[in-house]
Amino acid sequence: MKTVKAVYFSATGTTGKVVRRIASLLAQKMELAYEEMDFTLPAARLHPLSFAQGDVVVLGTPVYAGRVPNVLLKYLETMQGKLSCGVPVVVYGNRAYDDALIELRDLMEKAGIRTVGAAAFVGEHSFSRVLAAHRPDGQDMEKADAFAAQMARKMAFFATEGLPEAPIEVKGLPFPYRGYYQPRDRNGESVDIRKVKPLVNERCTGCKRCVEICPMGSIVGRNVREYSGICIKCGACIKNCPENARYYEDAGYLYHRHELEEVYTRRAEPECFL
Repeated sequence: MKTVKAVYFSATGTTGKVVRRIASLLAQKMELAYEEMDFTLPAARLHPLSFAQGDVVVLGTPVYAGRVPNVLLKYLETMQGKLSCGVPVVVYGNRAYDDALIELRDLMEKAGIRTVGAAAFVGEHSFSRVLAAHRPDGQDMEKADAFAAQMARKMAFFATEGLPEAPIEVKGLPFPYRGYYQPRDRNGESVDIRKVKPLVNERCTGCKRCVEICPMGSIVGRNVREYSGICIKCGACIKNCPENARYYEDAGYLYHRHELEEVYTRRAEPECFL
């Protein structure tokens, strides 16, 4: 084994925080080199993710509607593993991760990465500042540390005995997986927020911070109130605006956010698979 790589898409920073913690401690305990590969911004996705034989890949994505974000699927399908080994990690907003972890595991396996561990952690929901607020927190990071320590011991075994013949078993329904989570109103009607985009209020100073951090490159630089592409509701532009100038007013979006905040108040805990 050569290098432990922390690889992640992390619009609001929660996924990156977990992946870096696991990967950095794993590298430390295994006495291996450590690298980070952040593919959140469009420019970072111009070339496929490629890993060498002997790399240990800790790959993380957020969970959107119970799955790996569909806007990442074509990119992740170009990933090349070259007999490396890996640890899929998903981060969800306290509702559920549904089939996201098994889907990410399968993507890594198809790329030639033998998955030897996996984990699902909780981060503050991209829609909310209340739902799983400030997570991953100290307790989550302690569990990330414990998981990394366990993985290091497991990796030491693989270094002498070779990688397992089968991928790690995780929760979730096998391919073709379940459909994306569909919010519904109190009458059972679907709430469709796919085309909803944030608005901008009078506090905006035109600093263009939102332009710089949009993972889809969809906010127009010459006029930050305009969009040139899709919005994936990742929360990056809202949670990182220094003036709190971006917001939603769509009734369906607000209903769904309030419903999540009211229903999922229990503290969901990380789940690790070894």
